[in-house]
Amino acid sequence: MESLENQFLIAMPSLNDPYFNKTVTYICEHNDDGAMGLIINLPVNITLNELLAQLDEDKQDLPELAQQVLTGGPVSTDRGFVLHSPQQGWRSSLALSDDIMITTSKDILMALGSEDAPPHYMVTLGYAGWGPGQLEQEIKANSWLTMPADSEILFKTPIEQRWQKATEKLGIDLAHLSSDVGHA
Repeated sequence: MESLENQFLIAMPSLNDPYFNKTVTYICEHNDDGAMGLIINLPVNITLNELLAQLDEDKQDLPELAQQVLTGGPVSTDRGFVLHSPQQGWRSSLALSDDIMITTSKDILMALGSEDAPPHYMVTLGYAGWGPGQLEQEIKANSWLTMPADSEILFKTPIEQRWQKATEKLGIDLAHLSSDVGHA
């Protein structure tokens, strides 16, 4: 299977896993060793203001930091990831595409809400991980649909609308899809 990097995994309606039900996951890395992605539509009960106050008690509470922090996945939930529009200068950044970067260093967190922050960003805690061949098997089992990542959905669509917008962008009505795998 070719790499799914910079793709969305869209959970099929039949995926009953309590963690991944109706999720959209952005795939950051996919190779022979497995895959790593960030769920982009599963908020946790903490705002960015609250998270940053835990890191620096002097951090000012700002209206633009009232956005929810997201659960990126069930693995390493104490690790933070910032998906953002391209901007150089952060210690631990990696360009994932022409319009999406990931940064894992504290320097970007402390810049959020200031003029130094990237124009668009989201913060996740944890990530979703798959071992070698595991994601490919889940796709064959009809658990996921894939599509190219869309920065409009990532950064400009409200969290609670991301699954619906991603499915609409595929041009199909998931309510009419069957979870049965078969042959014509």
